[in-house]
Amino acid sequence: MLNKIYRLVAPRQFESFIIEEDIHEDTVIVRPTFLSICHADQRYYTGSRDKVVLRKKLPMALIHEGIGEVVKDYSGTFLPGERVIIVPSTPIETNDIIAENYLPTSLFRSSGYDGLMQEYVFARKDRLVRVLDNVPSNVAAYTELISVSYHAIKRLQRVMNKDQEIFGIWGDGNLGYITANLLKGLFPKAKLYIFGKNEDKLNFFSFADKVFTIDEIPQELMISQAFECVGGTGSYFAIQQIIDHIKPQGAISIMGVSENPIEINTRLVLEKGLTISGTSRSSADDFKETIKFLSNHSIERKRFENLVGIETKINSISDLHDFFEAEFSNTWGKAVMEWNL
Repeated sequence: MLNKIYRLVAPRQFESFIIEEDIHEDTVIVRPTFLSICHADQRYYTGSRDKVVLRKKLPMALIHEGIGEVVKDYSGTFLPGERVIIVPSTPIETNDIIAENYLPTSLFRSSGYDGLMQEYVFARKDRLVRVLDNVPSNVAAYTELISVSYHAIKRLQRVMNKDQEIFGIWGDGNLGYITANLLKGLFPKAKLYIFGKNEDKLNFFSFADKVFTIDEIPQELMISQAFECVGGTGSYFAIQQIIDHIKPQGAISIMGVSENPIEINTRLVLEKGLTISGTSRSSADDFKETIKFLSNHSIERKRFENLVGIETKINSISDLHDFFEAEFSNTWGKAVMEWNL
């Protein structure tokens, strides 16, 4: 079957391609409806990735966060018209120890493998998760990022001690907000402290117990467990502050991506007996648990609706450029597009 794909061929340059798609007994054809941009998409679009990486991965369709409607299911699992999340990770092998999102052989949409900017997406049935009725499409569109945070919290639960008095989150952006909102729903009795640089952004965390600018943290303040949601060069300062302010034998989840190596105060890590958990991406099971959370937690679901900062209908390639440029200059919230190409 022929399919139209909109690929980035060079920074800020999209072209449409017609390709032949293979259909198998477990193939589900999905029409994309609502898609969301992440920072990785912007790095490709603006050409801020290394030139060697761009030459290797382009041309490529962007976007790995999104949902669609089922058009045809050859497996008999889904009904036509059902809303489904398209899981971007596509494992090609199984492992009893290593999860699908950590297998180096797994494919990932919009990272060397065509993303969701297509007329139709041809997916395996195990790469789709139903969107429950009370979850709005503009929130479901960025379930991928929420599921990454959900995955990080669940992994930290396995290694952290029983002290759940105070959770600290370093980072006042989208990832910090998402992680804070999930923690509020999963640990309602715990205190939630947010540490950030921008006071305007910190104002969005009105549901947290306390917020601090990173240059005004009381020296005596101590937290139980911590999440680093900063990334980039700021990771160094965030992780250093976490190590300084976390209680002995606490656990730290590192979630921010840094292109370059950063230093860690290993002496204090050893003295305090700290546990550090690194997480990346998420699995299909994480998506299923996340969509259940969104369905069952109305207050947190509403906060996720409030996180949508830009919402635009895309009817042409020109609209696509406008959308990416608007998102690039946006300082807060997720950008969601209604896909009509």
